[in-house]
Amino acid sequence: MNLPNKLTVLRIIMTPLFMAAMVFNFPYHYAVALVLFVVASLTDMLDGKIARARNLVTDFGKFLDPLADKMLTTAAFVAFLAKGFGFGIDWVLFIIIFREFMVSSLRLVIVSSKEGKVVAANTWGKAKTVTQMITIIFGIAVMFFNDSIAPMFAVTPAALQRILYIVFNVLLMLSALFTVVSGLIYLKDGFKFIDSSK
Repeated sequence: MNLPNKLTVLRIIMTPLFMAAMVFNFPYHYAVALVLFVVASLTDMLDGKIARARNLVTDFGKFLDPLADKMLTTAAFVAFLAKGFGFGIDWVLFIIIFREFMVSSLRLVIVSSKEGKVVAANTWGKAKTVTQMITIIFGIAVMFFNDSIAPMFAVTPAALQRILYIVFNVLLMLSALFTVVSGLIYLKDGFKFIDSSK
């Protein structure tokens, strides 16, 4: 297994640790979750760069990398839902899961077709992942602020908390939009690999 794929596997291993830090209450657990998520996100950036720079791009990596991204980001949105954090988080999570099942199913059909192609994530798919990761990082930072920083103030900065929550929700809706658009584009591009006569 080459280095980029090892980084991808590391991201998968970090996902349940991140999830545990999000849902179990212990001192500064949101800070731990934030660090884990940022490190895992950096492996996503590094594995692709290393694979392209060293000519280590493989079909295994094309398949595993987006899968690892889905595991990490979906875990974060499930944690937001469990905490009741985010306006319409249930619908956003539904959109994300619906899109990922659709794209993953299409990938399986394409791989099992006579072309036997593994379709890598397109630009829109990467933009979707980056938008989701920015949203998640900001959201966890807000949760950490509310849980550990705000209580240190003599007067709770309620106005600041509301502003941060509004910004998070704007990012949340933006990530949902990118999720829908990237899914539709992937669907359109993916059908050309499928023999409709079968």
